[in-house]
Amino acid sequence: MGEIIAWVLNHLNYWVIFLGMTIESSFIPFPSEAVIPPAAWMANNGALNIFLVVIVATLGADAGALINYGLAYYLGRPVIYRLADTRWAKLLLIDRESVEKSECFFRHHGVISTLIGRLVPGVRQLISIPAGLSRMHLGKFMLYTTLGAGAWNIVLAFLGFYLIPTLFPSVTTPEQVMEKANKYSHIIGYAIGGVVIVVLIYLIYKVASHKSKKQPTT
Repeated sequence: MGEIIAWVLNHLNYWVIFLGMTIESSFIPFPSEAVIPPAAWMANNGALNIFLVVIVATLGADAGALINYGLAYYLGRPVIYRLADTRWAKLLLIDRESVEKSECFFRHHGVISTLIGRLVPGVRQLISIPAGLSRMHLGKFMLYTTLGAGAWNIVLAFLGFYLIPTLFPSVTTPEQVMEKANKYSHIIGYAIGGVVIVVLIYLIYKVASHKSKKQPTT
């Protein structure tokens, strides 16, 4: 994995960004911190366009999510769990517990979890599996996945484009950018996920209150 990450860092362009994020969003373990923050840092230096970095990364994340969704949709729960118990799955850092964790998250938060889950470490890569197992509507799945992946990619791009160069001017290589991003991205992801959940709860409460006020009294 170290050699692959090193290759990605040394060959970052839009195609590599797309491929890296497709892999990251599928069942193959690959850190998004090795792709977007270094690419955003390069955009800060004029080598890439920051808006294209985010757009291409989000399209790649959508492609990877579709792979997981399609496998789960067509193979079904028994096959997915049997695969999770295999030695090959463990080599990919996937096991029954991680799949169960993503299913539990999906059941607890409903279809909106495909948005929120993209911001939660340990859930982000596998949240598409329970969506496929539950045969979630593809259009709704793609909408929430795009919003969630886009939000996460913006966070990582902000780290690489602005925050890391501002706070750590001594950082001069993509490898150093990745190291800083690894340190801070999870904290930011949890914080944003928490804010999203609070906002959704508030909106649901407002809608429920509005409907109760419109009901005729007897």
